[in-house]
Amino acid sequence: MKISKISADEIDQLLPDLVETLKRTVEADGAVGFVAPLADDAAAAFWQQNIKQAIVSGDRIMIVAVEEGKLAGTGQLIVGMPNNQPHRAEISKLMVHPDFRRRGVARQIMAELEGEATQLGRTLITLDTRTGDSAEPLYLSLGYKTAGTIPNYAKNAIGDDFHATTYMYKQI
Repeated sequence: MKISKISADEIDQLLPDLVETLKRTVEADGAVGFVAPLADDAAAAFWQQNIKQAIVSGDRIMIVAVEEGKLAGTGQLIVGMPNNQPHRAEISKLMVHPDFRRRGVARQIMAELEGEATQLGRTLITLDTRTGDSAEPLYLSLGYKTAGTIPNYAKNAIGDDFHATTYMYKQI
């Protein structure tokens, strides 16, 4: 598996796989900021307009995991912080394609994101995750600590109910 930081231009090359990974994550009730059904054009716009622009501006770093020419997963590090938080970065949109789950892909992406944060001199990483989600034990195993939870934080990707979110942090 190849783990790498990508440029904004590479989003266009990976777009079909990025769209599929996002849609499959949402269809599986993944808490990544979208509700099902997610249309292809909305998923593509997210990558091409939101994320591509954030990479161009330097506000985000995006890591991908590719195995045998197929996108296995992706994650982002938000580094465009307010000027009173130059020491902090935030993990965002960690997703593993369903065909590659339970193989350590998320762990490898997280290691790369943390490495990027360290290279930038960041000493605190924050993230949020759906309370009770399968990602929560991963983050705990990587040394993240729970800061607290917020009930009814966001709507689930499937259904009309809301879920709590757990905020976590790690000092590096």
